[in-house]
Amino acid sequence: MQVRKQFPFTEFEPKWQGYWDQNSTFRAANPGEPGSEKPKYYILDMFPYPSGAGLHVGHPEGYTATDILARYKRMLGFNVLHPMGWDAFGLPAEQYAVNTGTHPEITTAKNIATFKRQIKALGFSYDWSREVNTTDPHYYKWTQWIFAQLYQKGLAYVSEAPVWYCPELGTVLANEEVLATEHGPRSERGNHPVERRPLRQWMLRITAYAERLLKDLDGLDWPESLKEMQRNWIGRSEGASVKFEVLSVKQDAANGDTNQLNTANLKLKTHIEVFTTRPDTLFGATYMVLAPEHPLVAKITTAEQQAAVSGYIKEISAKSDLERTDLAKTKSGCFTGAYAVNPVNGAKIPVWIADYVLMSYGTGAIMAVPAHDERDNEFAVKFKLPIIEVVQQPANSEVEKCFCGDGTAVNSGFLDGLPTPEAKKKIAAWLTEKGLGEVKVQFKLRDWLFSRQRYWGEPFPIAWKGNEHYLLPEDSLPITLPQLADYKPSKEGLAPLSKAKDWLQLPDGSLRETNTMPQWGGSCWYYLRYCDPNNDQLPIGKEADRYWMQPNGVDLYVGGAEHAVLHLLYARFWHKVLFDIGVVSTSEPFYKLVNQGLILGEDGQKMSKSLGNVVNPDDVVSEYGADALRLFEMFMGPLEQVKPWSTKGVEGVYRFLGRVWRLVMQEDQEGNWTFNPAISDSAPSPALLKSLHQCIKKVTEDLNAMSFNTAISALMVMTNELTKEEQRPRAVVEQFLLLLAPFAPHLAEELWSKLGHDKTLAYEPWPKFEEKYLVEDELNIIVQVNGKMRGKFTVSAEVPVGEYESILKQQPDFTRWLGGKELKKVITVPKKLVNIVVG
Repeated sequence: MQVRKQFPFTEFEPKWQGYWDQNSTFRAANPGEPGSEKPKYYILDMFPYPSGAGLHVGHPEGYTATDILARYKRMLGFNVLHPMGWDAFGLPAEQYAVNTGTHPEITTAKNIATFKRQIKALGFSYDWSREVNTTDPHYYKWTQWIFAQLYQKGLAYVSEAPVWYCPELGTVLANEEVLATEHGPRSERGNHPVERRPLRQWMLRITAYAERLLKDLDGLDWPESLKEMQRNWIGRSEGASVKFEVLSVKQDAANGDTNQLNTANLKLKTHIEVFTTRPDTLFGATYMVLAPEHPLVAKITTAEQQAAVSGYIKEISAKSDLERTDLAKTKSGCFTGAYAVNPVNGAKIPVWIADYVLMSYGTGAIMAVPAHDERDNEFAVKFKLPIIEVVQQPANSEVEKCFCGDGTAVNSGFLDGLPTPEAKKKIAAWLTEKGLGEVKVQFKLRDWLFSRQRYWGEPFPIAWKGNEHYLLPEDSLPITLPQLADYKPSKEGLAPLSKAKDWLQLPDGSLRETNTMPQWGGSCWYYLRYCDPNNDQLPIGKEADRYWMQPNGVDLYVGGAEHAVLHLLYARFWHKVLFDIGVVSTSEPFYKLVNQGLILGEDGQKMSKSLGNVVNPDDVVSEYGADALRLFEMFMGPLEQVKPWSTKGVEGVYRFLGRVWRLVMQEDQEGNWTFNPAISDSAPSPALLKSLHQCIKKVTEDLNAMSFNTAISALMVMTNELTKEEQRPRAVVEQFLLLLAPFAPHLAEELWSKLGHDKTLAYEPWPKFEEKYLVEDELNIIVQVNGKMRGKFTVSAEVPVGEYESILKQQPDFTRWLGGKELKKVITVPKKLVNIVVG
């Protein structure tokens, strides 16, 4: 059923969008320009990837929140930087190019135009003069320049390692982009089969910044849950590295079944290094496990076990890291035939390989203590390996089959009787003294795989001469992408750029790097380019950096929780590198961060084409207007919560805006809108002034707390108060419209102009509440009897608290409240309640 048209939004919404565009209303003043004397406020959205599908109603939620705050801050007198741009490199445009032959640049430009049209139709107050596009060579020149700085600092290096490769997509995938399915590992995008391949890759040494990335989280105003996700991803552990000598096959055979070895009399050939957070449990290490990819596997596997080991490696090669480390899965493994020596007691312990140990974490090897680690215990039980208790549980604790906590060392030689913390210190000192290990801090964080076998990405500023790589000169930047007829990688995994022979070959015989950077590259520093988008000397100039990024970087960053780890971690890493080389003056990019919750479909499920539950904002704007969509998205509930979409809810907000419209305008018999004669220059009543200042106070406090839904409720209450007035004082209506403006800017601008103003209200001063109007003339005093509410009475706000008892006794219900019992005493709480104590 079509909803009755409440107000002519189709006429004035495009009008005001055009006005803002033509007058550059929201252009932020650069340092030194008029307006830059104001305090700055930098409010940032996570810029979108412009997909072919365009926006759905979930996308504008965060954009609406930041826009409301940007408009509010301008009215408070800030010079607000509120920009928008496009994270436009990426696989979807390249896949479309592979399938259709259409250049990704054409597809990307078309998609950006759609996104920009949709965003502008919602009236967001972006400074479009600062728009960035990561695929623009003027932009990615500086992405390449930043890579060059990483290279020169030794933070970029080449590694050949087994990686996930998708033949269909023709590119390497990060672990996070691989799904474990019943049909084996598949790509998250397209659900294609993936496989492990050794490929030459560029890596970034993010691990060199692990300690700082962890420590500096403490000073950020981010949700604690998000900071904890980053802490877990970085994964700092304190413990010890321990060396286990490996016996040669010949020595192993010579010693037969002997379990104790005199290692001093043996010539040992190599060692396995492990990292453990529990060196105090070394006496309980009864076997070792290597990752199947560990380089020592081939070296130590015996001839008798070679076939079994090779078969096992082949079997698990298709598993994702997530699948391999799933705690619920049945443990699997294979004995290598080799043995190592436990350094604390000389015991000969078998060396296995198992998929639950990853080469990408720690040293790719573990000492297994099955009495005190659940995974090791399950493995030992399955393969009948020894289990030796070396930590005794505290006497008062619940008995556990596999105790993993702190206790007292037992069966541990010189550690016996020591509590766990002391045992850790003593064994670490012993290992260090004997040269068998050392105290060590380990991070779960791995170096960043920073290359893709794709066309649609930033080319590296690198060339190869034989097996040597070197940096191309800075004056050759940007290295632009060549035109190709075929965008698909070769079946051998060679990148599409390897087909551009003229581009590939340099005059000195060198060859350009053919991998491209991942999409993360351009999104690591875009917030800096917004500050200084036309600088042709640096990514950001020092003056712009000092003005916009001090003292705490971006003042407010809003985006989805799906970027809680990778994007934010990578951006923080790059920013710290730029800080170290003097390009920026702050050590962190984003001081305050807020994650908006998902907006689900009306069916309560995540919006997706396959479910048919996607709501297009174009349809909502066409039916109800942009202001109604903006207002409803904020009225649905707290910004951070997950919320289902409701078309009926939009209708309710739309009718509210209709009531606001009719405060100032009225419809005649012909259906034309005319000025409402109820608007007058009369003085407001004390009651109306009180309602207005209550509204100002509430909306201001709620905006500061980003509690948009309750601010809108206050605006609704004020609308009801104004609607009751036969004569609506212009002064009150104008103040109300200023409060409404950040939420429903088109409607507020139109009514502001109808009230006789010829300039935008975007920079009008924000209303201030005055306490004198909020003073209560009368107070409702609650009556309690023995702590339970029984009634209330009214007193003048001027009445001293000492008179409450006498007024109480004059109340008609006083005798009923006593209930025939004796009055013991009366307790009063000023301006709130009296409590009658009876016996």
